[in-house]
Amino acid sequence: MVFFLFLLLLSSNLHVAFSAHCTTTTATKTFQKCTTLPTQQASIAWTFHPHNATLDLVFFGTFISPSGWVGWGINPSSPEMTGTRALIAFPDPNSGQIVLLPYILDPTVKLQKNPLLSRPLDVHLLSSSATLYGGKMATVHNGATIQIYATFKLVPNKTKINHVWNRGLYVQGYSPTIHPTTSNDLSSFATIDVLSGSATAQHDNIKTLKTVHGIINAISWGLILPIGAVTARYLRHIQALGPAWFYAHAGMQLFAFFLGTVGFAIGIRLGELSPGVEYGLHRKLGFAAFCLGALQTLALLFRPKTTNKFRKYWKSYHHFVGYSCVILGVVNVFQGFEVMGAGRSYAKLGYCLGLSTLLGVCIALEVNSWVIFCRKSKEEKLRREGLIGGSDKGSGIHS
Repeated sequence: MVFFLFLLLLSSNLHVAFSAHCTTTTATKTFQKCTTLPTQQASIAWTFHPHNATLDLVFFGTFISPSGWVGWGINPSSPEMTGTRALIAFPDPNSGQIVLLPYILDPTVKLQKNPLLSRPLDVHLLSSSATLYGGKMATVHNGATIQIYATFKLVPNKTKINHVWNRGLYVQGYSPTIHPTTSNDLSSFATIDVLSGSATAQHDNIKTLKTVHGIINAISWGLILPIGAVTARYLRHIQALGPAWFYAHAGMQLFAFFLGTVGFAIGIRLGELSPGVEYGLHRKLGFAAFCLGALQTLALLFRPKTTNKFRKYWKSYHHFVGYSCVILGVVNVFQGFEVMGAGRSYAKLGYCLGLSTLLGVCIALEVNSWVIFCRKSKEEKLRREGLIGGSDKGSGIHS
């Protein structure tokens, strides 16, 4: 089952990677190179003229609202939103026609202290325009594609360009409002060498780390840890196993915790590589689950003997912390699917099938446990009443 989940997660990410495409041709121009951008199903095509350091470019983006906006820009210093010189397209509030205006995204915009107002760019922009896919008769709607054309005069011998793009739901007057803050929206940037056409590997590395982080944590916190809890609850009463149930339980829980620690560390690293990207609930649940897992691991060192008077308190603590850790881990796995934008993916379906199978096994074992408990209680009652002999334990009822 774990291997099946791994294959589903891997195939899901490969499908996303290979389903992207780009084009070098529009209705009015043909460009030399193109590339698909890593988020929002966006892409760019361009022609670079080395003799005069001129860049002709078109950006392909999509609206997410009829009253929304789509923007693309370059950041002269770093691949981030702050400092971007952007061209933003949206329907004119008066005429309804598409307008393309320049904006400079300074720190006050990121902190939402001031509305975003159009002003001339301080980069050498030779020309710019925007058209909706479908021509003049096309209208803005959810999913409508827009093409933003721009021609820049670049700094000589500087061909690595930091591209930043995004889209939002509303425009107040001529001031675009803040964009959504999902994982894709907060990582919409890429550095591309317009001469060679190659992109920096940072985003690919982050994507790979996200995939590894998701796979490890889904397997450890989301599957092995619950299986270990099930092992302790239902196998400890089987006398034929002896202490084997305890070693199986402890081994699985320790393995799940150490594997989960690796996934937790990768998550911390992802946070360091993604400044400005925050997943408050996912992060808090992750820290809580990790701390509870650490407490459970340390509790093994202070496990009292069965004859110790504090044993019952330790068992209550162990059960409470253990089940809390399992619940938080499973909940955070589902939260992780949402963070990765895989809320409707085959990977989530595979995990749900695995978890449902485990839940079905638990229900069957729980029913069986209650049947055995009720049978033993009935036999004990009959034994006290003298209807069953002490040597006929479990053999039947004598008239």
